[in-house]
Amino acid sequence: MRGIIMAAAAGVWAAAAMGGDTRVVLIPKVTGNAFFESANAGAQDYAGRIGGFRVEYSGSPVASAANQARIIEGAIESGADAICLSSVDAFALDSVMLKAKKAGIATVTWDSDINPEARYVMVSQGTPEILGRMLVDMGVQALKNRGRNPETGEMRYAWHYSQMAVADQNSWQVEGEKYIREKFPAWINVATSNYYSDQNPAKSVEVGKTILRVHKEIDLIICNDSTALPGQLQAMRELGLDKNAVTVTGFASPNAIKDYCRDGLIDRWGLWDCGMQAALACYLGHYLAGGNSLRVGDKIEVPELGTVEVLPNEVLDPLAPLYDDSGVILLPERVVFTRDNMDAYDF
Repeated sequence: MRGIIMAAAAGVWAAAAMGGDTRVVLIPKVTGNAFFESANAGAQDYAGRIGGFRVEYSGSPVASAANQARIIEGAIESGADAICLSSVDAFALDSVMLKAKKAGIATVTWDSDINPEARYVMVSQGTPEILGRMLVDMGVQALKNRGRNPETGEMRYAWHYSQMAVADQNSWQVEGEKYIREKFPAWINVATSNYYSDQNPAKSVEVGKTILRVHKEIDLIICNDSTALPGQLQAMRELGLDKNAVTVTGFASPNAIKDYCRDGLIDRWGLWDCGMQAALACYLGHYLAGGNSLRVGDKIEVPELGTVEVLPNEVLDPLAPLYDDSGVILLPERVVFTRDNMDAYDF
């Protein structure tokens, strides 16, 4: 860090006022997506209330590691104080983020991670086990609600999300598959591989139609991506299908899915407070850039958000390397949206 002050010992860190106007560059996987636009709105609102740092939202309408690398290079060259990245690729951005880290920039990830060596902290929506099981359990409940018996029946299913290289979504799929094999052994994955739509809205609709046309007897489609889920539902709409014909669930902001729910295309879906997640990531970037350190075991009192704890990287990946100054902070909760509660949320 620039002018870093190392902590003497782990403990609860009071978030002291830090002078100056820290410039935090918030990088989404893709712009124009409801999840990331909501995340930016939450970060901007939080920074405006807390003060001491400003958030510069910088992304591309095309999700690619090359585009993100160019943005990171630009942040380095322009002297950013912190970079908060949601990575489209688990490996491709390690070198440029290490370059930023070595240049004295506070490197933080949120939503989707990179190699822990290249960042100081990851703000995660949950462990792969929590999120993989949540995706499957939402599908189970929706299948029950349409009169199916997913606990013992032979359910045909497939996964539709962005890319194989996206760390978060891939880890949820892996844990979800493990959970299905343990809990629902009669289920059949109808695809030889997962379906990917590269966080491209038009492609997600076309991939969604392909799934429905190729697998006419499919029972469940799990979309662990905020572009794939609305795209899959739009494909259903255009093909004249509803939630009584095919169960679809996944992760997306409530506002992106409400109309599909009102029209009877989806029973339930889920997410976490992406505005809080981006706000916390940006605050931690500001905190680190202000001369503080974060070490595994530390507890930090974050204004308005409460106390958070830095956990070891192995909570996301048991094989992850362990670094004393690189860890993970988990968001405290996630939400399942239905017709009954969705209008209580506006993001």
